[in-house]
Parts: sequence; C-alpha cells; structure tokens
Amino acid sequence: MNNLSVSAVDEIAARHHAVFNRPFIERWRAPLIGVVVIAYLFFAWSLFGIGEAFRNGNWNIAGNYLADWVSYEARPDIEYDGDYLEVEFPRFSPLGKDPDPDWLERTTEIVEREVEINAGAGIGTETSTQSGVNSFMVPGAPGTQDGGADSGATANSFMAPGTDEPAETEAVAPETKTVLESVVTRVDVEIGSARVEIVPRQVFVDFGGETLLIDIVPEESVTARSELPDWASQRDPGGDILMNFGFSGTVEVESDEVKVRHRFFGWENFWFDTNSPFWGKSFSQVFSLIFSGERIDPEMSNAALAWDNILYNAEWQHADVWIKLLQTIVMAFVGTLFATLLAFPLAFIAARNITPSRLANQIFKRAFDFLRCVDMLIWALFFTRAFGPGPLAGISAIFFTDTGTLGKLYSEALENIDDRQREGIRSVGAAPVLVQRYGVVPQVLPVFASQSLCFWESNTRSATIIGAVGAGGIGLKLWEAMRTNADWENVAYMVVLILATVFIFDNISNAIRSRLMGRDRSED
Repeated sequence: MNNLSVSAVDEIAARHHAVFNRPFIERWRAPLIGVVVIAYLFFAWSLFGIGEAFRNGNWNIAGNYLADWVSYEARPDIEYDGDYLEVEFPRFSPLGKDPDPDWLERTTEIVEREVEINAGAGIGTETSTQSGVNSFMVPGAPGTQDGGADSGATANSFMAPGTDEPAETEAVAPETKTVLESVVTRVDVEIGSARVEIVPRQVFVDFGGETLLIDIVPEESVTARSELPDWASQRDPGGDILMNFGFSGTVEVESDEVKVRHRFFGWENFWFDTNSPFWGKSFSQVFSLIFSGERIDPEMSNAALAWDNILYNAEWQHADVWIKLLQTIVMAFVGTLFATLLAFPLAFIAARNITPSRLANQIFKRAFDFLRCVDMLIWALFFTRAFGPGPLAGISAIFFTDTGTLGKLYSEALENIDDRQREGIRSVGAAPVLVQRYGVVPQVLPVFASQSLCFWESNTRSATIIGAVGAGGIGLKLWEAMRTNADWENVAYMVVLILATVFIFDNISNAIRSRLMGRDRSED
C-alpha cells in the first residue's frame, strides 16, 4: 500500500472537513460520559454511606438468617444444678415433647437427695381474725345505721364488720426426707463432626483435630485452659465462650449453663406438627395408617384426619397461608378488572382524535395523571385507614393506580389508530357509535387486552407488597412472619408460593396475549 503524500492528506481533509475537524463535544463525548458516571457513583457511595454500611454490617447474622430459610435448629440448654446437670428444651421444640435425640446422650446416676415436704406450710407469720373485715355494708360498721363515728365498735376500717386484733401463729419448720432420684451427671453432644462433653464445672470440645478444655466457676467465670482455636471466641476474660461449628451449629458456654444450637437442613414438621398422631412417622407408616390402619379418631377416617392435620398444622398454618394467597390473587384480578372496565370508556374521552373537545381531553388526562402519580403503596395506606385492614383496601389501591395508568396507555393507543378504517365505516353512513365499534375497537382491543393482562401479572406481585401494610392477602402474613425474626423458614415457604404463583400467571398471561396478538406461542 502506497503512503499518501502530505498534499493528498490535506486534500482529503479539506473534502471531508466534518470528519477531521469534529467539535470538542463529539470527540470527547464518550470519555466525558464515563467521567460523569464515575463521579456520580463516588457521590452516591459517600452520600448513602455504602462503605460504612458494609464495614458495620453483621454478616454472621445475615448468614444465619439465610440459613434459617432452608434449615431449623434444635436448642437444648444444659444448666448446672450443683454437682449435677439439667437438660431443658424450649416449650415448642421441633423435636416434640420430652425429646431424646440420638445426637444428645445423657449419663444418669441414682443418688440420694434430701427434699423438703410440706414446704411453705406455716412458714413465716400468718394473721387471722375472728370475723371478716373490709366491708362497710355490715352491721356495726362506721357509717351504717348500727354503727358510726360514735359507735362503741372500734373498727380499724370502714370496710370491717368487726375489730378483733389479728392473732399470730407460730412458724412451722419444713420437714425433709431422703429420696432416691435419677440425676444427669454428664451430657455428650455431637454437632456434625464436633464432639462436646459437658460435666459439672467443665466442658471438653473436640473439633477439626483440635481440642479445647473449659473450666467453669458457677455464676462467676468461664476460662479456657489453652489458647482459643479459630472456631472459638471470647469477648471478655472470664466471659462467655462461643464455639462455631459452621452450618451444623454452635455451642455457647456460660457461667450458669451451656447453650447448644444444632442446625438441620430442611423444614421441620412441614406436614404434621408435634401434636399430630402422624408426627415422627415415616411416609410408609403414614401411608399404612391412612389406608389400612385402625381409626385414630372414631369420628373421621384416618385420611380425613391426616388432611385436617396438614391443613391446620400449628407451625406452618397451610390452610391460612393458602387462603391468604388466594386473597392476593383475587385482589390482583378484581382490581385490574375494575380498572380495565373504567379506563376503557374514559380513554375514548381522553383521546384527541375520538373526542374533539380539548377541555374534556385535558380533564380526563389530568385525572389519569393524578391517579397514577400516587404510588399504589400510598393508596393502600390511605384505603387501609378508610376501610380497615383487609382485601378491600388492596383492591381499591390496585383499582385507583391501574385506572390512571391504563387510561393513559389506552388513550395513547387510540390516538395512534389508522383512521382509514374509521373513515370507511363512516362513509357508508354508520352512526358514530358504530363507527367506534367497528372502525376503532377491532384495532385497539388486542392491545388493550394485552396491556391489561400484563398489569394483572404485575399486580399479582404488587398485591404482596401492599398486603404488608395491612391490605390483606399473603403479604400481611409474610410481614408477620418476618417481624418475629425467628420464622424465616415460613418466610421462605411463602416466598416460594408467591414465585410459583407469579410464574404460573406469567405463562398464562403470555399465552393469552400471544393469541390475542395473532402470534404462534412457539415464537415467544
């Protein structure tokens, strides 16, 4: 390739002046945009304190919350009782009443212990009177016909019928007797690959090839005999020692007890709660009871009992959750339907090419702007105050917001129709109503239906959010579960139901829209 001479280059530059002499903005537009974007990101980073939020964030708690979505914990506490131990589970433990899991082993002994009998009887000083006190409606009481300020009765109270002085009784010392009692002297706990041995005043831990021996002075201090490994931490000398064994759980040694938190993957008692006769049984056992076992409840079959126990599971509340989900679906459908029915005729008035009155056009367009400029959440708060918590507030919020949005979209679609069809209908002498019916509606109806279906699908998600502020539906149930800060598995359950519902309605909406627009479903 031959090199161009200087004169040739100047000639080309002269012929294409716009290419070789572009303005400053055009030449540096891309770098300037990049600088502006970077500067804005730095500004947003500092304005919202994102760096500080990341530094101060408690990621351990966030990780526990995420783990709670897909797992559950058993939480026994091993308390010190002198030279013995006492194992206690929470009242509503997922392991049921009097749990005895295989990962927690108790070593017991039969010992002689002195216990008190008649404890509290006669202890201290008791008082008694020969007649009742504290009534001004009895004979002889001051202020009555039989008594008064000058009466011979010397009552201490205007409520007393008599004035006898209280008599003291002698204190009776409680009696004791020696009994044989089974006590716990040692507890062994397995948490994943960790082994924890608990005895009075001492805890031994073996995890990951490392061991830790902890001495305990009851109600005073907790001291490790060696340097703490990476999986153990102690904030203050003599304070509690927390040992983290990963997903399997944690053990916290305190001066008065040892807290064990053992985590298991899955949703506990999802089908049957601990009060159900089917709880703790395998699938084959439940199947056998339902179809061939003797009746557990004489008033209903085992199949009906099992279904009832599933629906009214106290921990998961399936029936209530499903009803609330149905309320959410109905809220979205009814709100969108009413908005479509109202926006359809109003859009004809707002469209300039349909209604020639500029005043009418502007009035309805501004009304649409007002309805849609107020967010659905704000409308939900307003109607919750007006109607009280419940689905009616949610339906009204969706109805108001979508009327404004659909009215705007419908009117813009009407203003972009092909007038030739309308002119053709008008040319045969059709009435104005028939002109709109046959010249306009066939053009815009598929578009209107497609937009309404899209909003119905979107409102199924939005109904969950507005439900959280009191508008009913599963959103309120979801918010209640989140507020407890302990039922994150229930939150995950409801989120899965919402995702499944949105996925189903998304596919239904797409299929209907494809048919209305005259497209093959396989093209999407």
